[in-house]
Amino acid sequence: MNPRMGMVLIGSISLLLFILFGANSAAAEEDKCIGCHLDVTPGIVKQHVDSPMANAKNEDDKVSCDTCHGDEHTTMDDYAKASMPTAETCGDCHEDQLKQYRAGKHNLAWFAMKSQIAWHSIPPALAKEGYRGCSGCHKMGQKGLLGVQEGNMGALKYDGGEEESHYRYGNAQCDACHTRHSFRKSEALDPRACSNCHMGFDHPQWEMYISSKHGIIWQIENQGSMDGRAPTCQKCHMEKGDHNVSTPWGFLGLRIPTKENVLALIKVAPSLEKPLTSLAAALPTGNFDDVDDDPQWTFDRAIILQAAGVLDANLQPTARFVEIVVQGRAARGPEEFNKLRTKMKATCSECHSNDYVDAHFKAGDEIIKASDHLYAKAIQAVQGLYKDGILTKPEGWEYAPDLLQYYHAKTKVEQELYLIMLEYRQRAFQGAFHVSNDYAHWYGWAPLNTAVNIILEEVEKMRKAHKK
Repeated sequence: MNPRMGMVLIGSISLLLFILFGANSAAAEEDKCIGCHLDVTPGIVKQHVDSPMANAKNEDDKVSCDTCHGDEHTTMDDYAKASMPTAETCGDCHEDQLKQYRAGKHNLAWFAMKSQIAWHSIPPALAKEGYRGCSGCHKMGQKGLLGVQEGNMGALKYDGGEEESHYRYGNAQCDACHTRHSFRKSEALDPRACSNCHMGFDHPQWEMYISSKHGIIWQIENQGSMDGRAPTCQKCHMEKGDHNVSTPWGFLGLRIPTKENVLALIKVAPSLEKPLTSLAAALPTGNFDDVDDDPQWTFDRAIILQAAGVLDANLQPTARFVEIVVQGRAARGPEEFNKLRTKMKATCSECHSNDYVDAHFKAGDEIIKASDHLYAKAIQAVQGLYKDGILTKPEGWEYAPDLLQYYHAKTKVEQELYLIMLEYRQRAFQGAFHVSNDYAHWYGWAPLNTAVNIILEEVEKMRKAHKK
């Protein structure tokens, strides 16, 4: 008999016994929770009794309700006494996976969301325990992570569960991919498991993947199997089951400029020697593999970071630099970038030649470079409006223009900057790396150019109107 069918049969028989004999059966004595929950949450009961953990061959490996929820909840009235699991609950058995996960980007999802100023002013129903907005996916991250303000600012400390205590649900983390109460490994290995979060406006990786050659082959040949010839999300981003899930360029396609990058700018912008020398002192040394760090690109990226409030008007690191870039790991230094890039290339080289892989990665880099140059041009035009007093910094804003204010931006030109940052630029470079030609061009590069032209035209109109 197929092992999977056998497991389903065992689970179904167990469920039938509970239905027939209720809390008086021997099985109900073994797990007293099921007697009541057959009436209250029958779907959850079925998922659990069908699950691999409830049907482990070794008796000591079986997981019952109280393994995760404790044994204090015994009646209809004391349900609040049932413990809600965290990732550490899963880590009791899956120690290696938890360690990898804690070191990776997914663990920082909640911290990264809270570092965005716009998140703090959206309706609570979208932001808090309702999990209907950003927090719907970002709850995958660990709550209670706090930035260190002195000493090793790259470190984070944990508040011991204080923030988690304000959220009864959504602290489990692992169930974002291994959904409760089945928790099957096969489910988390399916690329569709990623589609719940990695889709839509600012990060349509699922749409990019499924419309690419890789995704088409997966759908035609091996849908439901992880052993086919087409790579899945997990194959590229979780090689050999590594739960770290980090990428070289990161979500925003940014890197931490190196000391060498910044000092090279002095030759082409000698008037900025003092602030650039100061900035360089705070940056790592080294080179990024393959990437052409000419001074213009370094300057373009500095302008983008400045508009995000990561660098100040004098190009010096701000509190956001520490929180978003260093602690939230929104950008990579050369050592981490090169390590992750080498690892990703090795995965691609299992099917493609080294020359082809190198060319593909370099082409993706060039898309980011070209996008950054156009974007920086548009940002500088809007910065000029503030500098010349045509626009006034809104009350309560620390920076202007501020890319992280998102939909709270006050003018059309700033709304377009926001769309370039989170939609067009994202789709241009992510589409390129995901081999999604249509997304890279028509959903990314083309509207990015259009938006830049709209900004430049609108800026000119605003300047003319200001002179009248």
